[in-house]
Amino acid sequence: MTIFQFPKDFRWGAATASYQIEGAYQEGGRGLSIWDTFAHTPGKVFDGHNGNIATDSYHRYEEDIALMKELGIDTYRFSIAWPRIIPDGDGEINREGIDFYHRFVDKLLEAGIEPFCTLYHWDLPQALQDVGGWENRRTIDAFVKYAEVMFREFTGKIKFWLTFNEPWCIAFLSNLEGKHAPGNTDLQIALNVGHNLLVAHGHAVKLFREISPSDGQIGIAPNVAWAVPYSKSAEDRAACNRNIEVYADWFLDPVYKGSYPESLYNWFQQAGATPPVQEGDMEIIQQPIDLIGINYYHPTVNRYNPEAGYLHSEPIDMGLFKTDIGWPIDSVGLYDVIHYLQKYGNIDIYITENGACINDGPENGIVNDSMRISYLQQHIAQVHRVINDGIHLKGYMAWSLMDNFEWAEGYRMRFGLIHVDFRTQVRTPKESFYWYQNVIRNNWMETR
Repeated sequence: MTIFQFPKDFRWGAATASYQIEGAYQEGGRGLSIWDTFAHTPGKVFDGHNGNIATDSYHRYEEDIALMKELGIDTYRFSIAWPRIIPDGDGEINREGIDFYHRFVDKLLEAGIEPFCTLYHWDLPQALQDVGGWENRRTIDAFVKYAEVMFREFTGKIKFWLTFNEPWCIAFLSNLEGKHAPGNTDLQIALNVGHNLLVAHGHAVKLFREISPSDGQIGIAPNVAWAVPYSKSAEDRAACNRNIEVYADWFLDPVYKGSYPESLYNWFQQAGATPPVQEGDMEIIQQPIDLIGINYYHPTVNRYNPEAGYLHSEPIDMGLFKTDIGWPIDSVGLYDVIHYLQKYGNIDIYITENGACINDGPENGIVNDSMRISYLQQHIAQVHRVINDGIHLKGYMAWSLMDNFEWAEGYRMRFGLIHVDFRTQVRTPKESFYWYQNVIRNNWMETR
């Protein structure tokens, strides 16, 4: 038996996102988001599912916080729904929406749980999309206005902030691959969107420094990928490098270095697209941040294939066990990618998402999701290994607290520690909930 002991100040948490859990999409003065539009468009989401009700957490947040307290987490990562705060994106402020989040945050604090807030987890107000969305620099100003409202309202209550969740998904998955809202399929649009959100990030960080107390912290949360070359060929290695860089370097190099990674910039330029950099943009993007949030799920083995998408990088099935969403399990990729990020310095890192899609349901009131426990155990062991290497990995947040609306997959893919019956909204803690509860209680994990 091996015991993995964690530092006394290590943070244990769980994570969710507003559109995936809140529901109440036409209540409390909330405006429509691009995900309301996308999910209500036939053919965009599995079986026509949408977030109209989701897990109804807008009404059931006290029940959910009670479950968090039972789980024992000291940190909860959630996101604010921008359309609840400013329904049309940059017009009148909706006091009812702000008051909802005050009640919610107050309940978290009463339960001894630190709020870890993401400003933007993909639910852009539809009114802004109607005039160009993130392609229009007006959205930068709108985001900064929204961020200012949040910083001024919650200074002293919320100490940990993330500007954007998974910028690759916002830019490339949503505007090149078209799989998420708003569903564009154009490389130049993807680069426009990615650049403008980075400018918005920089302005928001600058504003945060002016408004928030000195103990407040802010960062950004990229979804990172680790790709291993299928062979030793230069083409395979380059294909893997592009795969890693488009998730991490494309968004972190501007923040830390004030420039885009040269090799990937040249790659996109050869395809006829470049980010729309204006004078002063890179300087504003390069605002010092306090932390990086890392969202990591799985690695890939890749080889060069000129017909394999915009990166010519093709994932190869190596026969690894996969989760129910089809993602291979290999926890060493988490260790490797965190070491890769050390080129930006030994900054504080939080695992802001990590988890497995295992679709086990309840039998006699018990959800025996042993494969999720195995996944979490393997990845938390890598977290311990990273900490022992001297890297400032400060916390781990499991994705997700509960089953929820899994974007284009609808409700058929379940990542939660808590099972949700989407018809009755009954919550049932899974066996992984109790396993994680024990890890948190002891602040150590044992393996055999």
